[in-house]
Amino acid sequence: MTDTPTKKEIQSKNDNVPGAMPEEQKKNNRNDRKRNRRGDSKNLERDSDWQERVVQIRRVSKTVKGGKKMSFRAIVVVGNEKGQVGVGVGKAGDVIGAVRKGVSDGKKNLVRVPLTPNSSIPTLSKGRDGAANVLIRPAAPGTGVIAGGSIRTVLELAGIKNVLAKRLGSKTPLNNARAAMVALSQLRTHKSASRERGISLEQLYS
Repeated sequence: MTDTPTKKEIQSKNDNVPGAMPEEQKKNNRNDRKRNRRGDSKNLERDSDWQERVVQIRRVSKTVKGGKKMSFRAIVVVGNEKGQVGVGVGKAGDVIGAVRKGVSDGKKNLVRVPLTPNSSIPTLSKGRDGAANVLIRPAAPGTGVIAGGSIRTVLELAGIKNVLAKRLGSKTPLNNARAAMVALSQLRTHKSASRERGISLEQLYS
């Protein structure tokens, strides 16, 4: 009769083989891989270029049958300082949830801004939202961001470093931020304008 090897003998042989790995070590390696993947994803989120700034947090109420339902509204500006910016509004029962919703809403409504080599805008632009009017004008290098309120936050997160802005009309932060977004969305470069009109850049400047 042939003697069949027992489990202990098989395990001892596997331990002696240099390429073999015990089961516990394999499980530990799998867990380490999962942890590394989670850590890599978290690092990617942290290293992303997106920045968020909270412009305003207000406590609002809604009248319902049983009384008043209190909640928080957050106005958040999201941008990467490379020509992309968005304004979002979030409402939730707590401040953290409202800010989270505002960030996701801002990333859904992004506007691409054409920037000049001097980190300014190519032309003058006007924006209107509700009763808020915003005038944005390009500036020379070294001027900085001359603006106030939520308009300044929008321009800084868009990556504009030399600009003049004036608020006309309403002082509401949300309307001013949206009016600034309208003004930035209407910007066009000289090349795109000449292409649309079917003329050369020399004719455009003359």
